Amino acid sequence: MKLLTDLVLAGFDAPTPYGRIEAGVLVLEGDAIAFSGARSDLPDRYADLTPISLGGRLVTPGLIDCHTHLVYGGSRAHEFEMRQSGASYADIAKAGGGIVSTVAATRKASEEALIEQALPRLDRLIADGVTTLEIKSGYGLDRDTELKQLRVARRLGQLRAVRVVTSFLGAHAIPKGMEADAYIDTVCIPTLKEAAAEGLVDMVDGFVESIAFNPAQIARVFDVAVELGLPVKLHAEQLSDQGGAALAARFGAKSVEHLEYVRDEEVRALAQAGSVAVMLPGAFYFLKEIQKPPIDSFRRAGVPLAVSTDSNPGSSPMTSLLLAMNMAATLFGLTPEEALRGVTVNAARALGQNRLGRLAEGYLADFAVWDVTDPAELTYRMGDAPLHARYLGGELC
Repeated sequence: MKLLTDLVLAGFDAPTPYGRIEAGVLVLEGDAIAFSGARSDLPDRYADLTPISLGGRLVTPGLIDCHTHLVYGGSRAHEFEMRQSGASYADIAKAGGGIVSTVAATRKASEEALIEQALPRLDRLIADGVTTLEIKSGYGLDRDTELKQLRVARRLGQLRAVRVVTSFLGAHAIPKGMEADAYIDTVCIPTLKEAAAEGLVDMVDGFVESIAFNPAQIARVFDVAVELGLPVKLHAEQLSDQGGAALAARFGAKSVEHLEYVRDEEVRALAQAGSVAVMLPGAFYFLKEIQKPPIDSFRRAGVPLAVSTDSNPGSSPMTSLLLAMNMAATLFGLTPEEALRGVTVNAARALGQNRLGRLAEGYLADFAVWDVTDPAELTYRMGDAPLHARYLGGELC
């Protein structure tokens, strides 16, 4: 049992902004939190514990990146260079670029090569105080590579002190030379079943968009997810309104991502379904989008807001969750407190992790210690990670 003292808590259970508690303490028992609160409220049964001082530093729940495509092969930097020189997406596609290039590179790479490429990205997220992240497949679009990506994601969670939630995103794009329906039925769904049988899948994702799949096609994938007992999430309404949010609400999706073009009635449906809206400002910025997600509509309906990097090679090559928080505030208008909740308690909810995201009794002792005392500093700073220490399951890591 450990007693951590001399800290400022921002844990969300106190009736103050950020759930802030001055002169706070944490008691850790095993991998969980036994007490969280003010030093003056510490129960007598813990009085004999030897205190460990954190020097008045801020302590928050460990940050959670709830939407990443961290495992992939190759780079798309040359495409970015082409785009900045005036090339269109059609020009880039004709030159063999776009998702096709990432799929080809990912298929070609061995598991060890994918691990070697992904570890530096993961380490940069960890340096931002991340203790949990989601990693998707979706750059294989065939049986072998989709399974390979998921195996690599599991390995990353073994190689680093971080929790990894895996999402099967076989329905990410339509592979070249196949019809969408044929791909869903002959490749995507059978691969999902095999991945689930191997214990490689925690959640099932899909992409509803004019350039990807329609709701009926994704519904077939989600029907299988329900049969397998797996929760679902969905990329929806990023570039246009295709009815993806309504589909997600019908299936009780844990989260729905992007949502720039979601309508008010779909927002209300998400609220009734208990889904989290995941804001991805990196993609909005990188693609120079104009239409913002309707933040006020989410607030009015009571839809929880999460924030994520959407780390991926094509539309959000970002590996800083703190920067994503700043961008969510400056581009979308989230308050700093909403941004912090968006990478802790609401991000945990988006992943169905009900023992993460808060500094409260019974929750896992995953938290970050910062060289600041004001929680707003975490959203305010750009390109600066004032992390002092991370704890995962009560252990300094």
